[in-house]
Amino acid sequence: MRGRVRSVWAGEREAGLTLIELLVASAMSVIVVGAATAMLISVVRQQPQISERSQDVSTTRFVLERMTREIRNGISVVPEASSASNLTFYAYVRHANCGSSAALPPGESARVCKVTYSCGATACTRAETTSTDPGAGTPVPLFSGIDNANVFNYDPDLEEASFVGITFRVPDPRGEAHLTISDGATLRGGNPFG
Repeated sequence: MRGRVRSVWAGEREAGLTLIELLVASAMSVIVVGAATAMLISVVRQQPQISERSQDVSTTRFVLERMTREIRNGISVVPEASSASNLTFYAYVRHANCGSSAALPPGESARVCKVTYSCGATACTRAETTSTDPGAGTPVPLFSGIDNANVFNYDPDLEEASFVGITFRVPDPRGEAHLTISDGATLRGGNPFG
């Protein structure tokens, strides 16, 4: 026992932790684990918003690609029936009749129909009719979830508008602003009327 007391008084210490060191290490561990848990809870709570945002972007991109593909098959824009929220144009479509959903049999040529996209403050529709029909046809809902009706952009002063820009604004699920998704297409179908 005397040897031990002498070693302590001489400055030699035995290996181990003091009570204060143990308390400080425990407190630091609690802080680190608490911060990691808080970050994990935050990520889990934001996951539904991230998923909703991702789904909105995917749906909007799908509709945008569908519209640009159809515009590429377009022949000409009808300027008197088109605006920032409506686009009317003649296009080649592969339907048995203009306005129907029945597919054209293989080997037959595509038909020229009048296609009208119309967008309101929250949704867009598509209508199709014959090229000689003065009406727009029966609107079919295309998709909803936009927050601006000004979707189409083209130069109506040109004799034949050849490029149509499309811009969708989708509300951000976090409520901070909106997501903007844009694309455009050049009508390249040729003119069967001229």
